[in-house]
Amino acid sequence: MSSDSPGVLYEVDKGAAWLTLNRPDRRNALSDEIVHDLGDLLERAIADDAVRAIVLTGAGTAFCAGADLKKGGGGAVSTGPNPFVAIMKRMREGPKPVIAAVNGAAFGGGVGLVAAADIAIASDQVKFSFSEVRIGVIPAMISVVVIPAIGERRAMQLFLTGERFSAADAVDYGLIARAVPAEDLRATVEELTGAIAKGGPNAVRAAKNLVRTVPSMSVDEAFDWTQSIIAEIFASDEAREGMTAFAEKRPPSWIEGD
Repeated sequence: MSSDSPGVLYEVDKGAAWLTLNRPDRRNALSDEIVHDLGDLLERAIADDAVRAIVLTGAGTAFCAGADLKKGGGGAVSTGPNPFVAIMKRMREGPKPVIAAVNGAAFGGGVGLVAAADIAIASDQVKFSFSEVRIGVIPAMISVVVIPAIGERRAMQLFLTGERFSAADAVDYGLIARAVPAEDLRATVEELTGAIAKGGPNAVRAAKNLVRTVPSMSVDEAFDWTQSIIAEIFASDEAREGMTAFAEKRPPSWIEGD
């Protein structure tokens, strides 16, 4: 992408890195260039100690229309590492919370980004769709993050029909946490990132890892693992500071330093 018109914008505001897909003329469809830019900026946000949460949104009237079929297909490759898969995995497995601020329509791979995020908030006028079957393909890679989010029965219906569904439906299906008026979207997400910033940085990372890890374990494995990590966390400097601050009725140091 040219330097004067980046495919993804990057802004740090109040401890949150906002990554904005920036091809509104193409409804922020996932070209190879945008996928590359998004991957690079995601890593930049993860590496920045001043960033406590990462927000993904879109410029213009759409969040993301899925693969850009005219510009490389948004990372669809038949062999070797897939850059779009790498982004979804990094969103899910990376150490910092990722929030999808769904400002407009999300189709195909765009819904994959929503499902890969840790939390998603959408404008109440947004429409979603897994429209792949209507052009003779399938939502293959994104199914890995979508099916756990909405369940097999709902995924079957939506994948087979390609039908559009509303933000209210998306809340009901478990895809997004809330649907709010468009004019309230940024403020709602900022309230959420502000709440995250009140937690200890290491505790927030560990809490995210907890949710991502426990469901894949047996009950015995999960209890063994969680009792070991809580012992480590209770013995940490961050936990000692948090509990001391609570006893002294003052903000912990990570809030004072923001």
